[in-house]
Amino acid sequence: MGLLDKLLGRKQPAKRPVGRPLPRAGTGPIRPRPEPKAKNNYILITLDSCRYDSFMTAAPKVIPKITGGEVERRWSYASWTSPSHFNFLMGLVPHRSPDNVFASEYYKEDFLNYNKRVGTEGMEFAKLVPSLWMPDYLQNELGYTTHAWVSLPVLNAKTAVNRGFDSFQLMDKHNDMMAMFDTMSFDDERPAFYMLNVGETHYPFATPEEDPSEWPRISGVHGVFKHLDDHVVGGKLVEDEDAPKFFDQEKLDQLRERQINTVRYLDGVFEKLYDMVPKNTFVTVTADHGELFGEEGYFGHGPIMHEKVFEVPFLEAQVR
Repeated sequence: MGLLDKLLGRKQPAKRPVGRPLPRAGTGPIRPRPEPKAKNNYILITLDSCRYDSFMTAAPKVIPKITGGEVERRWSYASWTSPSHFNFLMGLVPHRSPDNVFASEYYKEDFLNYNKRVGTEGMEFAKLVPSLWMPDYLQNELGYTTHAWVSLPVLNAKTAVNRGFDSFQLMDKHNDMMAMFDTMSFDDERPAFYMLNVGETHYPFATPEEDPSEWPRISGVHGVFKHLDDHVVGGKLVEDEDAPKFFDQEKLDQLRERQINTVRYLDGVFEKLYDMVPKNTFVTVTADHGELFGEEGYFGHGPIMHEKVFEVPFLEAQVR
């Protein structure tokens, strides 16, 4: 039991199956970089696909306590995982969609928040140009080590997202945030940046202890790129006659309830984060996009223009 237990009462620690050990961050050599010019470790956590209203319905207690208590309703810059994470790594966290303001003025205000996030007053934003890549900037201008632990295969280390990182790891399981914490480390002499892409809140909305045989299965949702060729004949898509038709609303409501339950599960996982991070650590918790559960006849996210695909929770604060 850790410090947060004293604030919230004793709770059973989150359970997870034991998998193979992953390499621990900070155990290998790093490329030369300047002496640190910022004091905060910075952790960016994306709850993949997590809708704002799913987060609010789950009513987590630990996550808001870690991140200052206020849950903002914000909007993702993109509607699916890969482009959203590109935006994050350019420095663009979900926005407020403000009224009566030039977009350029909002960008200025939003980027200035990085001074607070990293714990400095002297970020020179002109040096983000021309790469427009925050990991490069953190390494080469502020002296950070940079790490990414990702759950979704579309963010694997062979994609263009893997740039400017000292370590980059696709997790063995798409739904085991606790395993990420097991391989994180911090250095008293140099701040660290971590991007954690968390998969429990993504379809099939499963916690680590749930047997995969019990996950919901929707034809065509799993492995779109990997299995696309199986459905192409003569350059045209062939309909799978055995595939179920679109789910009825009762089934879609059950899927949304599964997402809500994963947020409740993750709330317990965040207790470990609170206990493990050192002094001067700033945490941002948000989502890369939302999800549709039958609204206007849609399920999922991506090629859909609907507010529930872009509406996400946003919380951030200095933990210590």
